[in-house]
Amino acid sequence: MSDRLLATVLRRQTERLGPRCAIRAKRRGLWHDVSWDERLEMVRSASAALLAAGLKPGDRVAILSENRPEWVIADLAIMGAGMVSTPLHAPLSTSAIRFQLEHSEASWLFVSTAAQIEKVVDLPAILPNLLGIVSFDRLDNAADWEAFLHSGRNAGLGDRLDAIEAETSPHDLATIMYTSGTTGNPKGVMLTHGNLLSNAAAIAECADAGPDAVFFDWLPLSHIYARTVELYQSIVVGATLALAESPETVVADLAEIQPTKMESVPRFYEKVVASVACLSADERRKKLRAIFGPRLRWLGSGGAPLPPSVGQTLVDAGLRLLPGYGMTESSPVIAINRFESPKHDTVGSALPGTELKIAADGEVLTYGPHVMKGYWKQRDATEHAIRDGWLHTGDLGMLDDDGHLRITGRKKDLLVLSNGKKVSPTHVESMLLADPCFDQAIVYGEGRHFLCALVVPNWNRVAACSGLDAASPRLHAFLVERAWKATEDAAPWECIKQVVVAPEPFSVAAGELTVSQKMRRETIFAHWKNELEAVYSRQ
Repeated sequence: MSDRLLATVLRRQTERLGPRCAIRAKRRGLWHDVSWDERLEMVRSASAALLAAGLKPGDRVAILSENRPEWVIADLAIMGAGMVSTPLHAPLSTSAIRFQLEHSEASWLFVSTAAQIEKVVDLPAILPNLLGIVSFDRLDNAADWEAFLHSGRNAGLGDRLDAIEAETSPHDLATIMYTSGTTGNPKGVMLTHGNLLSNAAAIAECADAGPDAVFFDWLPLSHIYARTVELYQSIVVGATLALAESPETVVADLAEIQPTKMESVPRFYEKVVASVACLSADERRKKLRAIFGPRLRWLGSGGAPLPPSVGQTLVDAGLRLLPGYGMTESSPVIAINRFESPKHDTVGSALPGTELKIAADGEVLTYGPHVMKGYWKQRDATEHAIRDGWLHTGDLGMLDDDGHLRITGRKKDLLVLSNGKKVSPTHVESMLLADPCFDQAIVYGEGRHFLCALVVPNWNRVAACSGLDAASPRLHAFLVERAWKATEDAAPWECIKQVVVAPEPFSVAAGELTVSQKMRRETIFAHWKNELEAVYSRQ
């Protein structure tokens, strides 16, 4: 792609696709379309309004909102004005929001609803850099979005916006993405205009998509996965971006939208597959095809490992599944499976223009235009993560003869047993999750003489396989046997010898999962400390 900036691509595609649908979203129970022309007009108006408010290129502007068309407009407007878009995850607490606003020195904040404004209404008095707050919903205690756009339309700054676009370099900072953080405060990942556009364009090169495509997104746009793979790729290929009404309405929204492509973290696919587990093979195939709709061309999966049994069930239903791999620091996609040669037990091969290699200690390294600029205000962390231009992912993996990547674990998550043996917990967890009786699993045993697992059963599958329910006195023995069999082909010290049963799934609300569905191991272990310790006291 010859274009240097996403703003240029947006303008060029709008000239080509003007009245066609760019965004489809639900409001008050009805689907509404925003055309390419309408979107660009609002983006330019919002950019001008930011400049008219006294902000300058390079200033940080934050967004605290659930997915909605205004999120898209604000994000594109911030970057179109040469400013730095700083998305905040909608579920964040006031203290977490304050940390990210203060750390980024944000000058402006867009919020969505009354619930969100309550978290931040007092922050301008505490944060001297925060000059203004604009609310997408009409509220009494915040400036109004429509009035903000109107001020931009009357600002007469079109020529200034054109000049900013011409002056902006692909190497300039476009966004600061705060990692959701499995431990401690999040780091601010600095991504450039070139990072974002190169990654979206490389993904588009691997995909079968054009202006007739409909991308369905339910993942938070405040996470880089949805932001690049759904939003920015839709601009690059000219597709319609359809936004789910909420995470709770995804299946119903799929039936109404009938998309051609959907991306998801594995947890959604796990739930869908579990919902049809009791059907016959033929009925299961028909139901899965009906859930995702007749126009679907492919499903993407990322953000966490996809349990093999879940992926196989989708493939057996005739659904084209293309797992991939990446991280916020790589904009995010590093590798992806291709239409012509998918290997569902891998995360695919390197994107065009992207290099992959495995270090001597097994760590996955990557090099290319997708590698972040660094961590905001954290030089030491940046120098540790990027060495000689190569991003050290912290993941362990291997490349097969065809260049397909298999992720085998996390370098920092390695457990050391009391006998000195090292274990990759994610490797063992993937074996457990290959058994459909387990919905979620986390391995425990640092410094111990054997491994145990905290498991969330798939109760429907357990009942179908054994006739047992949560109250059965034989349940524990059944699950121990399943865990042992699931890991019996591993090294002896990697076998699971005991389990603790968690009756409810790990959740974001309980602080056990990040917004991207990664397990916060220390939090989960703290919640279940007594039960886990009791396993070893009995041995």
